[in-house]
Amino acid sequence: MFDVTGQREANLTVKTCGRQQVFASRPHQPSHLEETGRLSVGPHKTESQPSEGWLLRRGLLKSTPFAHGGRGRGPYALKEPQYPGLKPAFVPMKKKTLKVLLFVVLALLVAFTATTVLSSGEDRISHPIPARYGVDDPQFARTMGALLGPPLVGGNRVTVYTNGDEIFPAMLQAIAEAQSSINFETYIYWSGQIGHKFSEALSAKARAGVETSVLVDWVGAAKMERELFESMRKSGVKVEYYRPLHWYTLSRINNRTHRKLLVVDGKVGFTGGVGIADVWLGNAQGPENWRDSHFRLEGPAVAQMQAAFLDNWIGTRSEVLDGPAYFPQLAPAGDQYAQVFKSSAREGSDSVRLLYMLSIAAARKTIHMSNAYFVPDDLSVRMFVEARKRGVKVDIIVPGDITDQAIVGKASRALWGDLLRAGVKIYRYEPTMMHCKIFIVDGLWTSVGSTNFDNRSFRLNDEANLNVLDAAFANENLSQFERDKSRSKEFSLADWESRSAGEKFSDWAASLFRIQL
Repeated sequence: MFDVTGQREANLTVKTCGRQQVFASRPHQPSHLEETGRLSVGPHKTESQPSEGWLLRRGLLKSTPFAHGGRGRGPYALKEPQYPGLKPAFVPMKKKTLKVLLFVVLALLVAFTATTVLSSGEDRISHPIPARYGVDDPQFARTMGALLGPPLVGGNRVTVYTNGDEIFPAMLQAIAEAQSSINFETYIYWSGQIGHKFSEALSAKARAGVETSVLVDWVGAAKMERELFESMRKSGVKVEYYRPLHWYTLSRINNRTHRKLLVVDGKVGFTGGVGIADVWLGNAQGPENWRDSHFRLEGPAVAQMQAAFLDNWIGTRSEVLDGPAYFPQLAPAGDQYAQVFKSSAREGSDSVRLLYMLSIAAARKTIHMSNAYFVPDDLSVRMFVEARKRGVKVDIIVPGDITDQAIVGKASRALWGDLLRAGVKIYRYEPTMMHCKIFIVDGLWTSVGSTNFDNRSFRLNDEANLNVLDAAFANENLSQFERDKSRSKEFSLADWESRSAGEKFSDWAASLFRIQL
């Protein structure tokens, strides 16, 4: 073993292979290796350490660097492995500086990714909205038009379809009847029975000369066979992925299109909660058949839905679709006032969240909501509690044990305490996955579409909702709400408080991620 020890103005002791030699101390002059930080001799670097020349003369240093993998670096290096007790304190400054710089760059890259990919924006409503007027006040309609975008327009007719057995045939029939154009945007498009039916229907119309444009989300279409995509393209369908992964789109990978829009000939539109996948087939009769609603729109508001589709189509394909094939003259089709409202993370506002906050503030009697992903933030909880203080009855249906996102259910349940204490009624749907997004206020104002009641819809995804100011339409949806409630089980305050310690902890832990849920 080789060991060098010493103290200032003391003798220097060198042990070589078990034999000990004592050298008189002398005033210390810093060596080249010490000055550059390349050498520390022994456990402590002291002024009585031997010089480079002393070590060279005794064969303890050599003047050429070690080969790759050795312990020494620089103009001098300690021999190895004869005296393993002598080790350089650190590598040469230049190489260490390079490593530090690389580490800093990596840290900055990670920080950039965290702030851009996971960020939900800066503009955020933080103050409760006062309850100044109800949904039956003309001021409410004016406010919705002014703050959210297009105004509510009259002359519309909206038809309700419940579950896949009604929804898919209606959509496929509209596609089959198309004469000039089909525009289709969806989040989920999976391979399977219904996926192939839509692909065949769209391809057939494209071959017949109908301008057919399809926009599917790159993440939502992860289970879509590439052959299905290519078969539509070969048939003449203009089909695009929304925000596929590229190095230059990394900062936007967390912002998806969750919109569900089908517009035929610029005259008929569909929206709601349904994606193109076999889980929506059937009539919610079992766990494999999801519960959902979709809606057919006719009348002047269809032009607003067409504009909502073009918003992302232009951003993806850089192509404008206009003319009478897309924006024909629209005659009144009914007597309902309606508005198609869109939101997007790139707009940098709280617009879709504002839709719900204004609606809650305007409630005077009742709020009924069915929502697949209900993860309210602090302001939303406060607004619901204030509504209860005004005497508003609040009923909410959410998924039960059958859900495709267990973490969302846990995060949601963690936030129910104040709601339940205020008298909000929460029901868990039992037969299958509840995937609806329906919001009804005072039996008059109804919002349906793709928007969930969570931060992902409020801040991260592109969404589109159909808002209808009509009592008959609201009552039709209320009847279905009561049928769904009869198949649900109420979750009381006692149930919430009696959760096990493990359930409380897992619910709380899941709620920490609610900004991304």
